[in-house]
This record gives sequence, structure tokens and C-alpha cells, in this order.
Amino acid sequence: MATLKDVARLACVDVSTVSRALNNTSYVHPETKERIYAAAKELGYRPNVIARALRQGRSHIIGVVLPRLHLTIFSEILQGIEEEAQKHGYMTTVCVTEDDHKVEKDRLNRLRDSGVDGIIIAATGRNGRLLKDIRATGVPVVQLVRRQEPELSSVIADYEACGRDAVNYLYKKGCRTIGMIAGSQHLSPYRGRYEGYKKAISELGLSEITVSCEREVNSFGYGYDSANRLLDENPELDAIIAAVDVQGLGAIRAAAERGIKIPDRIRIISLTGHRVGRMLETTMTSMEMPAFDMGSASARLIISFLESDPKFKPSERHIGFSSTLVERETT
Repeated sequence: MATLKDVARLACVDVSTVSRALNNTSYVHPETKERIYAAAKELGYRPNVIARALRQGRSHIIGVVLPRLHLTIFSEILQGIEEEAQKHGYMTTVCVTEDDHKVEKDRLNRLRDSGVDGIIIAATGRNGRLLKDIRATGVPVVQLVRRQEPELSSVIADYEACGRDAVNYLYKKGCRTIGMIAGSQHLSPYRGRYEGYKKAISELGLSEITVSCEREVNSFGYGYDSANRLLDENPELDAIIAAVDVQGLGAIRAAAERGIKIPDRIRIISLTGHRVGRMLETTMTSMEMPAFDMGSASARLIISFLESDPKFKPSERHIGFSSTLVERETT
């Protein structure tokens, strides 16, 4: 098995230079670094990650805890996290909770016990004390998409503005009976979108029409059932705002089955745009969050905590992004 000395000999440098180049601990001339990388590759050198972690007191692993990946913006967010982490010599380990707080608690404890350097999480909001305990041990925690604990750092979007802008957009399109498929008010994005919707509806002198519950709301079935309920109770409904794309898909199906033409008779907009919205037979208008950029920002933020001078503990930070209206065929 090749060693650092073997790599140094082939690259014609000393061992300390090889160590600095491979660990990115200090400056090494680009040409020298390239020669060292080539030598390591030729010899099949693989660093002892465990030994390095023990020496540095760091694993260079970031735990990422997400509610789900399929048909959600979290898949794009994860790409942003992983690309940014790789740039700085970190890798990620990903846990999916399906928004089950018991699963989330188990995964958080496992990540802490496994020695990850930091944790990025889109939390259920049910394990705040555990997250603060983890932070107190020196493991930085960054909340992503959902800012559930005000004292922990976060990367989020302006959800209230998103809901407000959607209502104002639909109003300008001539809509006057605007229904909303909401979600659990326990989760900050759903709560913020609803608050924005409610304020805009009030300012425009319209009537609030919503459907919400505490069940699994990030699903096609919930969107379908909610749209049917809205249409049953409000035959004059001329617009539906869905909190997420997959709900919007259910609303589109419900309207189609009733023979309601989109957008002539009813307009549909999603408040959390995902790439699937642009691929539908009837493409869906959405307020698109910069998912990849939010993932990148969360990775940069946690790495900045990890690589800061331990003598100067950095303060918690909160980074906000804006959503962008992307107009498509459903409006």
C-alpha cells in the first residue's frame, strides 16, 4: 500500500508538502499540487481518513437531514449542498425522515454519535431541544428551508412575500375567488405562505378560502382531495394556490376530471416551484425558490463555522432568499 513517503518521492517533494497539498491545510503552488495529485493517483494512494480525523479532531463529514427527496425542491437543494461541500473538501451523509419526528430524533442522535462535523436540517420542529443540545457540544447546526428555532442559524426564503405576491398576481389576472391549499401551520414555510395569502386577500377586500390539515400535505392525493373540496364548496372558484408543486398536480387532475378548463375557467399556481412543473403537459406557473443556491449557501455557512478560529466563536446567522414568479400555462 502506497504511503505519503512514496507519493513525496515520486513527486520530488518532501512529505510535509504532500500532506499540506492533500489536506488543503496551507498554500501549495498549483503546479506542485498538480504533480502531487498525479503521483497519488499513479500510486493509488488513499489517505487514512480515520487517522486524519483523529489528528485534526474533524471528520470532514456534514450530516444533512431532509424530510424527503422525491418530487420536491430538496433534491435540488441537496445538489447545491454536495457541490459546495466537495469544493471545500467535505462529504455529506444524508438522512430522510419523511417528516416523522421520531425518525428525525433517531437520525440526529446517530449523526451526533458518528462524529459528523456539522448538521444541516429541514426540521420537523419537534426536536428543537435536541438540536440546541447538539449545538451546545460545539457541532454547528444550520436550519434549511424551515426556520423552527430562532436562535439557530438558518437559510430560508421569504414565504410571506411568496404568498402575497401570488395573490396579487392572480388578482391582476382578473381572479376574485382565490382558494388556497395550505399545510401544517406548525411548519414555518406553510405558516408564512398562509400569512402572506391572508394579508393580501384582506388588503384586496376578498374572502379567504382555504383548506388545511395536519396530515401529510406534501402529496398528490392531498392536493387532489383539497382541490375537490374547494370546488365543491365554492363553485365560482377561479384560482387555486397550492403550497407545493405536487399539490398543484393534484389540483390540475381534479379540475380536468370536472371538465374545468385551465386557465380559461380556473388558474392554478404553486408556491414552491420544482423542475417538474415545467415538464407537465400543461406547464404549471410557480413561485420558484432558488433551491440550488439555498443549498450552496447552507453548506458555505456551516463550513464557515467549522473553519473559523476556535478562539472567536462566530455568531448565528440568518440568510434569506426571494422567490421568483415563473409564468406558465396554468395561469
